[in-house]
Amino acid sequence: MSRPINRRLFLAAMGTGALSLLASRAWPEVWNSCRPGLPPLLVGHPALVAAWQGIDAAQVWDCHAHLVGTGDSGSGIVLSPAMTSLLHPIQYAQRLFFLNAGCADNSPGRVDQRYVEWMRQLLAGMPPGPKLMLLAFDRVHDEGGRAVPERSAMYVPNDYARDLTRRYPQCFEWVASIHPYRGDAVAALVQAKAEGARAVKWLPPAMGIDPAAARCDDFYQALARLNLPLISHAGGEMAVDGAGRPEFGNPLRLRRALDAGVRVVVAHCASLGEDADLDQGGRRMASFALFTRMMDAPAYRGLLFADISAIIQRTRDLAVVRTIIERDDWHGRLLNGSDYPLPGVMPLVSPTKFAQAGMLDATLVPVLTELQGHNPLLFDFVLKRHLTSGGHRLAPTIFATRSFFDQEKT
Repeated sequence: MSRPINRRLFLAAMGTGALSLLASRAWPEVWNSCRPGLPPLLVGHPALVAAWQGIDAAQVWDCHAHLVGTGDSGSGIVLSPAMTSLLHPIQYAQRLFFLNAGCADNSPGRVDQRYVEWMRQLLAGMPPGPKLMLLAFDRVHDEGGRAVPERSAMYVPNDYARDLTRRYPQCFEWVASIHPYRGDAVAALVQAKAEGARAVKWLPPAMGIDPAAARCDDFYQALARLNLPLISHAGGEMAVDGAGRPEFGNPLRLRRALDAGVRVVVAHCASLGEDADLDQGGRRMASFALFTRMMDAPAYRGLLFADISAIIQRTRDLAVVRTIIERDDWHGRLLNGSDYPLPGVMPLVSPTKFAQAGMLDATLVPVLTELQGHNPLLFDFVLKRHLTSGGHRLAPTIFATRSFFDQEKT
């Protein structure tokens, strides 16, 4: 079994040396070459055709797509100074990798615009119908509800995600991000719902949100009343710095939202890292094991869901991926997301690893490798559709996510 690698260590190891390679585009295994369209080899390839069998493309809403940029379009995006400083090589490398993964790194003065153009181009390379759900990202707020920009890794305004969805309704839906400590949190939530937000996204460790705090109760009640799901990161977080509160990623801390009647989507199935077992004296155990306990609790059926974004990354233990594939009883509660642009970070996903583990037909490795260089969004989808474990596959319903988010309060 392949052992997972820590994403922070991965980026740190690539760190300074990778910066010069990226700048020179000298290492194709690292650099996303951003080749537009599909070559003749892939157009109509049986592996791509088979991936869409049993799935209505119009029902495919990728529920985990990040908005990345620099704010050069007037979008309001703000990046932490650490992400633009060589004094912070990990954050600096992260920015370069993210922008390159979204094919916006070589676009001075129009990074925001190029990133959106490339997302639209990737969607155009798929059958008509799929959409990306664009995630906003709120600032860190302190205990008094005040924004703390200097501790925020990034800021992606709700208005920007909303406006892109209005401009390109055939391509995008949007997900609001609202820190629950804000004095106007409930009012902002009501406004977001009225303006078409399909869900709310939190990254508690980076945003400084304790999901188990009583101060979240009013926000939870409003989420339940408005029938808006909460997509919340759980488990280890290595891609985004910020508030530095890893304990807030404990999946057990989301019970408070569930107990308030909120539909909760646990991002990444809490598939990375360890957390304290709050039911057993705080001993450390895999975050995924805590997530499994919650999924198996009868009280949370109909409320607790999860997205499968990032589970194909090298950072994930293959035993975790096997469990997700083999747990057919979970499949009706799983939702596909790509964690875009990360499928475009070329070294982060290895089809070869899955082939060596007997989870992927080895003949598909060169096909998928070529596909990743042209359309990492489609690559993520096709790879997941072809993974197997113990005679099981991820069910087609996992990819038909629209019905989960396209709901009105009855």
